[in-house]
Amino acid sequence: MSCGIHYLASVFMAVTPKFVCGTPGNVSSILFHNSSVSSIEDIWTLWASAENYIVVQLENGEIWELDQCSRSKREVSLDLTYEYEGNKSVFSCSDGFLYDDTKWKSTVVTQWDLVCDREWLAKLIQPTFMLGVLFGAVIFGDIADRLGRQRVIWFTSTGQFVFGIAVAFTFDYYSFVIVRFLLAMVSSGYLVVAFVYVTEFVGIKARTWASMHVHAFFAMGIMVVALVGFLVRTWWVYQIFLSIATLPFILCCWMLPETPFWLLSKERYEDAQKVINIMARWNKVSTPCKVSELYSVQQDDLVSGRMGDSDTSSTKKHNILDLFCNWHIARRTITVWLIWFTGSLGYYVFSLSSVSLGGNEYLNLFLIGAVELPCYVIACIGMDKLGRRNTLIPFLILSALICVLIMFIPQDFNILIILANMAGKFSIGVAFGLIYLYTAELYPTIVRSLAVGSGSMMCRVGSVVAPFCVYLRSVWIFMPLLLVGIMALLSGILTIMLPETLGKPLTNTLAEATEIGRNKTSCSEKTPPAHSGAPLEKIEMFGQENSQH
Repeated sequence: MSCGIHYLASVFMAVTPKFVCGTPGNVSSILFHNSSVSSIEDIWTLWASAENYIVVQLENGEIWELDQCSRSKREVSLDLTYEYEGNKSVFSCSDGFLYDDTKWKSTVVTQWDLVCDREWLAKLIQPTFMLGVLFGAVIFGDIADRLGRQRVIWFTSTGQFVFGIAVAFTFDYYSFVIVRFLLAMVSSGYLVVAFVYVTEFVGIKARTWASMHVHAFFAMGIMVVALVGFLVRTWWVYQIFLSIATLPFILCCWMLPETPFWLLSKERYEDAQKVINIMARWNKVSTPCKVSELYSVQQDDLVSGRMGDSDTSSTKKHNILDLFCNWHIARRTITVWLIWFTGSLGYYVFSLSSVSLGGNEYLNLFLIGAVELPCYVIACIGMDKLGRRNTLIPFLILSALICVLIMFIPQDFNILIILANMAGKFSIGVAFGLIYLYTAELYPTIVRSLAVGSGSMMCRVGSVVAPFCVYLRSVWIFMPLLLVGIMALLSGILTIMLPETLGKPLTNTLAEATEIGRNKTSCSEKTPPAHSGAPLEKIEMFGQENSQH
């Protein structure tokens, strides 16, 4: 939830309101088309296009035309008229800019004049944040494997609050971007490790629903952004309130124990036993599993495995190239990566574009977040009843069709456009939600973490590209939708070639993973058996048996 808050905070923090060049002196008269007003603030209700300009007469008699990125002084100052055919001297906006503050009292754009020749700096705010998300996922994911999930959750939750507050007190644009980059890194690490934490603590039968709950609360974070944005219209106060909203989670994190999975992987069996005993007590299990017994079984499995396959090296190191070991696995990897990229791209394009759909931008963002809640329920039901692939294909193709449909809706039909965008977010949300689990099931134990990690990297690339895709609205209003639609359609078609994994056991070797695709070609004749995950799988099965009694 706290990650959802910070990921989408910039939609209101970095808004560019209507603006014109500042005046070089005190104004006595203002003219806009045929309307004469007493102050420039009254002009904004009439302002409809960036091509408009304002005519002002100063107290010294000079007449100026104020455009958005320049101002012109009329050489002949006789009558105050809107149209003028005489000579004009053009000047830059050296006295700053005048902004419409009827909706937002202050944004980072108005704070540091990120308009005109500095507009590109404003457009870098969200991409640089997503770049921090990319680095954070890689760095903290690795640290969590080394130091443990608990410590990383402590550090990232605290860092998220500290950097979140620090953003509000940055003194210039560059310090703002740097602190936001650090905030993105810890937020990303927080989200990734929290997802792993939940997955490792929840049994097999409830894991699908538990993982979807994480996505659902991320969506609730987006709804919090809409609510706070509606109530607070000054960017730094808005940022402080959003950061304070994450404070309860810090207090909760200090009560969380380390996961038994990680403790077992580090051979800290006594600590793992303590956690398992606590879990057994909470779940009223009279005979909790004994780590020592499971560990002795694992040792027997390892010995028999080595005797049965003496020429196999169990210490083989696996890398990204193993995801391309033959044509079938390579095609699977490319398709999965494309789905990860498309899901992230579509998710953030629909979310970031919601404030530009017309109507009430706060309600739009709230609805875009709210529509995710039922979509994850549908995803869970579809995954369990229809299968992973059979749920993924129709929703990817449906999202492509919705993108095309939106292009044919007249721009005056605001409500219809908003509903269509919600439907697009719903369909891409289903696909984005289930790809996590589907990827884990498509690959064997020996490269499963690598496959999910590489897919997550493609997801982060999609989130970095998404803001630039949204900015293409200035080229053609439907360009972002066209790109998302093409990617979703291509992903949906390629998904047809993926195997179904519903009801099938997890594979341990690349050869077994290839056979899921009804092809007996093995990746390697010497693929080692995946014994490393044995004790963890046994604990899961033992826990499921106890939960049924």
